[in-house]
Amino acid sequence: MSKYNLTEGSIVSKLFFVALPLIGTQIIQMTYNLTDMFWLGRLSSDAVAASGTVGLFLWMSMAFQIYGRMGAEIGVSQNVGRGDKEKALSFARNSLLIAVTLGIVLAIIFCFGREQLIGFFNIREANVEQDAKDYLAIVSWGLPFTFLAAAASGVFNGAGNTRISLLINGVGLGINIVLDPLLIFAAGLGIRGAAVATVAAQMFAAFFSMVALAKYKNRPFNRIKVFRRPDKDTIKQIFKWVMPISIENFLFTFLTMFVAALIASYGAGAIAAQRVGSQMDSLTWLIGFGYASALTSFTGQNYGAEKWGRINRGFKISAVLMIVWGTIVGLILFFLGRTLIGLFIPNDPGVVDIGVRYLRNLAFVQILICLEGVAGGVFRGQGKTVPPSIASISVNALRVVFAYILARLTPLGLDGVWLSLAVGAGLRGAWIFIWYLFYSRKIQKVDAVRPA
Repeated sequence: MSKYNLTEGSIVSKLFFVALPLIGTQIIQMTYNLTDMFWLGRLSSDAVAASGTVGLFLWMSMAFQIYGRMGAEIGVSQNVGRGDKEKALSFARNSLLIAVTLGIVLAIIFCFGREQLIGFFNIREANVEQDAKDYLAIVSWGLPFTFLAAAASGVFNGAGNTRISLLINGVGLGINIVLDPLLIFAAGLGIRGAAVATVAAQMFAAFFSMVALAKYKNRPFNRIKVFRRPDKDTIKQIFKWVMPISIENFLFTFLTMFVAALIASYGAGAIAAQRVGSQMDSLTWLIGFGYASALTSFTGQNYGAEKWGRINRGFKISAVLMIVWGTIVGLILFFLGRTLIGLFIPNDPGVVDIGVRYLRNLAFVQILICLEGVAGGVFRGQGKTVPPSIASISVNALRVVFAYILARLTPLGLDGVWLSLAVGAGLRGAWIFIWYLFYSRKIQKVDAVRPA
């Protein structure tokens, strides 16, 4: 039995085998972001605010990046589970092609439309607005490389080999850690140096991803020719699976931008506090996202093999593990928030106070955020991408309304925005998790009997 075969063996050991490298990858991604913030925080809180504003557009790009990554994860995992390697190869190749194409298109839109995009926020400080425009102009050109590396990771993840993603992202992090202080301070480029460092790291990650697909001894396929004639049926299936998730991600970020514009009305300090606080909060959702990706691959292979009981046991085990993790993070955010925020904004106590209040609101819903990742991962592994998207889009729309009402029509002000973010995250997680509990009662309980 291959160690990458997720349809046999101990469920706990297989989940950890797949999940730990992906969680490590997400920790690296979080460290990536924290490295930028650490050095920019020493430049000024305005620099953190500018990069945080651009971060919303990079976050929005995830709505398009996931076509390549998720298309590969679902398509490869399900067909590996069925034993159809040729079809799995088709999903891998077409996912990579989609990733490169969308990355180039989005880079052009972000770079040449930056005046209008950054202007949406009506940032009060002119220097922050200009820094954000310059930062976006540079980091846009890293998107094709980021998209390509993500799709390559999806190919490996779907085949059950998640260690490659960890190694490749580790290389990118190392490059970013070295280049950030050199370009920001030694070269005197400031926030533009952070952008150049990010693009350089993304380029190297994409390069090593393609080398791994072509040369790594445990690669899923002997050869992948990306630039061949697209397979219309495969691309159609990828878009059918991923479009609900893409719309969910796009609207999530789009609606978040309205909240961000509301936050910006309270000044650059509020933007910086939310930027740093969201990275602390990502202890839950980034690691939960990594685990959810592992669960998608686990579920996909077992769905292809029609092992329903194994899917249900994997779901229950995952729920327990994520409840424990959500509890730990919630306690950290509530009791250690001031220390964490202070590491990145050491010279502005007012901004630290704002960030602490943000984290304490979010601390109470960390368990529900984790459970959202579990349910969403199992849904998506079965190709059922619509339910999580419906719940997410509905709640995120309501969250904008709550934020405006609490901030403008009650004495809470900015704290009302933080409260609306917490309530929205908790409601979304509870809804998706409960939905899967009802759905799981309907799926087939008896495993398929396959001929020897």
